[in-house]
Amino acid sequence: MAGSTSKESIRLGVAGLGRAFTVMVPTFTADLRIELVAGADPRPEAQAQFEAEFGGVSFASLEDLLAGADVDAVYLATPVPFHLDQVKVLAAAGKHILMEKPMGLTIEESQEMTRIARDAGIHMIVGHSHSFDAPIRLTRELIEAGEVGPVRMITAMNFTDFMYRPRRPDELITEQGGGVVFSQGAHQIDIIRLLGGGLVKSVRAVTGQWDPARPTEGAYSALLTFEDGMAATAVYSGYAHFDSDEFVGWRSELGGTKDPDVYWTARDNLAKATETIVEADLKASRNFGGSQYAPVGRGQSGLVHQHFGSLIVSCDHADLRPLPWGVMIYGDQERSSLELPPPDVPRVEVIDELAMAVWDDVPPRHDGDWATASLEVCLAILESANTGKDVALSHQCAPAG
Repeated sequence: MAGSTSKESIRLGVAGLGRAFTVMVPTFTADLRIELVAGADPRPEAQAQFEAEFGGVSFASLEDLLAGADVDAVYLATPVPFHLDQVKVLAAAGKHILMEKPMGLTIEESQEMTRIARDAGIHMIVGHSHSFDAPIRLTRELIEAGEVGPVRMITAMNFTDFMYRPRRPDELITEQGGGVVFSQGAHQIDIIRLLGGGLVKSVRAVTGQWDPARPTEGAYSALLTFEDGMAATAVYSGYAHFDSDEFVGWRSELGGTKDPDVYWTARDNLAKATETIVEADLKASRNFGGSQYAPVGRGQSGLVHQHFGSLIVSCDHADLRPLPWGVMIYGDQERSSLELPPPDVPRVEVIDELAMAVWDDVPPRHDGDWATASLEVCLAILESANTGKDVALSHQCAPAG
């Protein structure tokens, strides 16, 4: 298998030192299986920050990184339209890939990336999505054990301030991967498919574009029908009004504590900040190496597991509710809970999957086929909202393992 290495550490390169990398830094630095050896980004300030913080080398492009550094795998955290060409480069170099979601913008390019990786004999993991999270995986184990009976219905809901965080222009253009369906739906749909068995039959959806200044989808409501008749409702709003973290004890998506009285400030803060700076520059200033860069997740007390809003899985003999600290079980005759210990390493499940792939040649659960199937649901949400009709699916797959 290409890129084999000893089990002392995985020499990891990073392409794209933006927001996604910033969120993954606590994972990479806390997990002793990872050695950050090289970074690539066109921004000189990001290159300088990488070298100062991790002692690795930095480059302006992925091609330069591969030519100048010895890596076992590359974390691909670049904008989605770049993924296909960069997968070709990584496959030719024989490097395993950890790719940020969404994988692509069309079924065809996602299938091509999957084929390229397989033909090259490398593993490609698509994530982080919140289907990696320990409470979600524990919920899946409870379902697989069979004691709660088959899944009949899933109800998922998340309300955030996503639309009023600083954005690049392309992040507000649907055709370039902008909006909540591609970026946030990739999390929610992955979770629903994992817990529901993966095989979505059809999708009916509506989307919302309610702010002319943010001309892309900021909300959606979708009904997913599975092959076995199970149904799931997926609701997301990023318009910075209600904050559904209220339903999980004011724990943020990343597991930290949250002030309940600042949920509404995103709109106001963005408006004030962009009076003096272009929005894309504001985002760049907050990214890794920027003048306003602040490390994510460090120094927070009382961290719990990450989550993606409120979720209820209805089975014949119980409703299951994954939470940042475990899973609540609302059974036929009693309510109980299974608690999970706090994570020593955030998103450690991602590294577990990467390590098994790189060291032991274990095919990852979040592979190209899985990511393509989740992308198909997201594309169906957009299509159904446009046509007002049900959309039948044909590229679904069951969870691996």
